[in-house]
Amino acid sequence: MSNGIVITDYDPVWAEEFKGIKAVLKEELAGLAVSIEHIGSTSVEGLSAKPIIDIDVVIKNRNSLPQIVKQLEKLGYVHEGNLGIEDREAFARADGCVPWSDRSVLWMQHHLYVCPEDSKELKRHLALRNFLRENPETAKDYGALKRQLAETAEDRSAYTEAKSEFINGILKSFL
Repeated sequence: MSNGIVITDYDPVWAEEFKGIKAVLKEELAGLAVSIEHIGSTSVEGLSAKPIIDIDVVIKNRNSLPQIVKQLEKLGYVHEGNLGIEDREAFARADGCVPWSDRSVLWMQHHLYVCPEDSKELKRHLALRNFLRENPETAKDYGALKRQLAETAEDRSAYTEAKSEFINGILKSFL
């Protein structure tokens, strides 16, 4: 079945790519971002994943969102709103060189989100990442599940729904 979902073995390049993107963001968002976090499967060493980096830019509170949006737009990001998830603003990229910098780098595909530091979604992202980093056997099981779902799920919605059951089972124990 071809649903377009490709899961690959962990690649250490993901962590290096995140560091490069983070450096550009950190410079441009100085004084606005509390932290810039590598989240999602590519942030967990050894975990199979779609080769797409997920990044959370953490802000103190919602009041600084307009200023962050303005700065991210200068870097080539396009604000998409919360896409139905409260306290998590999503940003698309205008082209493959986003975030734009004087180095003209063609960056790896990534998803960028902005979350206030008290956001429930941010807490979920960090809790899952930290749990999987600390529990390699669970991470291995999660990677195997994702590979199976990539082969058998009818579409991305079915893939995401089945994956969410696994994630929610983990998070239920400590959130």
